[in-house]
Amino acid sequence: MSPTSRPHRPLGRLSLLSIAAAGALLGLPFSHSLAAEAYPSKPVKLIVPFAAGGSTDIVARVIAEGLRSTLGQPVIVDNKGGAGGLIGSEAIAQAAPDGYTLGMATVSTATINPSLYMRAAKIEGKLLPVANLVTMPSVYMVHPKMGVRDFTGFMAKVKAQPGAYSAGVPGLGTLGHLMLASFNETMKTGIQIVPYRGNGPALNDALAGMVQVMADQLPSAMPQIKGGKLIPIVLAGQSRSPDLPQVPTFKELGYPELNELGISWFGLVVPAGTPAPIVRQLQEAAVKAVHQPDVQKHLKALGATATDMDQSRFPAQIAAEIRRNKALLDKAGVKPE
Repeated sequence: MSPTSRPHRPLGRLSLLSIAAAGALLGLPFSHSLAAEAYPSKPVKLIVPFAAGGSTDIVARVIAEGLRSTLGQPVIVDNKGGAGGLIGSEAIAQAAPDGYTLGMATVSTATINPSLYMRAAKIEGKLLPVANLVTMPSVYMVHPKMGVRDFTGFMAKVKAQPGAYSAGVPGLGTLGHLMLASFNETMKTGIQIVPYRGNGPALNDALAGMVQVMADQLPSAMPQIKGGKLIPIVLAGQSRSPDLPQVPTFKELGYPELNELGISWFGLVVPAGTPAPIVRQLQEAAVKAVHQPDVQKHLKALGATATDMDQSRFPAQIAAEIRRNKALLDKAGVKPE
């Protein structure tokens, strides 16, 4: 058979990669699209900027399992905690922009840290938002010795005795701090805000009654609530929790800003410069992943839900929340470090 009469054979993955490499050397414009067709051809790393065992890590592992099936490659979770999420965020920003390093983004890392830490401000433009995937409610709780069982009773107590009650928060400038400071401003209350070095120490003192009030994400708060150690009075969430049907949301009570502020979200970012076709593929795979039945089941067990939004709005959402949280930090007198 002559060379001209050989039957056409489809190009394999190696052939595509070879042509893409040759196109790059010759400056041909189609090298990116060919590279995107071959993506992903190896395991993907998902950097979590917090230690293992926390809410972000737990959500990340659920997302990673979903992505394994939608991307067709293993997704390996890599915890890089420290400095309020800064160390992990820097590692994401410094990774090769090839789609093989993803990062978890949260309200704290993406919308508070840029105004709280100068180091975070430097990497703000080096991270590209991909998708807002999961939302999680927060719950405000009180110690049983406070003698209240619901939001109405709580408000009556704190209004009658301004400054007599205190709330534990996991550090100055954290989301918990902003939530309690905004509560005081909106409700005209004088709850004393006590900053701790992390959520664990704050929770310990709340359980001991050293502080009477605490706000926390619902999944980590539920064991204390179910054990009767802390009493839930109000939620910041899209709707009432099936586990706490008697507890209203701030939105129901007429305080939509407090409601929005207390809803945590978890999303994906990649290093800036990641090719647009790969970003689109990741976005589609991630949205599909969190809507899989098994993933939905795991999220429900956590008290979380898959985010339903136009993902093209995610960068604008981050920008708006940065502006909002900077204003809240300024009101609270928290200066960037």
